[in-house]
Amino acid sequence: MTPAEIVRRWLRLVTADAELSPCLVGVDRGRLAAHLTASVTAAFAGEPADAWGGLGLSEEQHRRIGDYLVGVCWAADLSAERIAQVRRAVAR
Repeated sequence: MTPAEIVRRWLRLVTADAELSPCLVGVDRGRLAAHLTASVTAAFAGEPADAWGGLGLSEEQHRRIGDYLVGVCWAADLSAERIAQVRRAVAR
């Protein structure tokens, strides 16, 4: 699964979350998807990724978004090492 496919699924989950979806009101989702794809790509390369910076998320909301990412990666059958790498990168 490519980073763009991961992001498409990830963003659908976040959008469907009743608590998180209001954070996306007024956000250019195409631009956000491009930013998230770059963040996931960076994470796969072991680089830090500021996936959701600037949206004013609480720590709990940020954690929930990270959980959705892990779920998408797990469903894509990525290795545990790869999933941990991505989670660490976007949790920073």
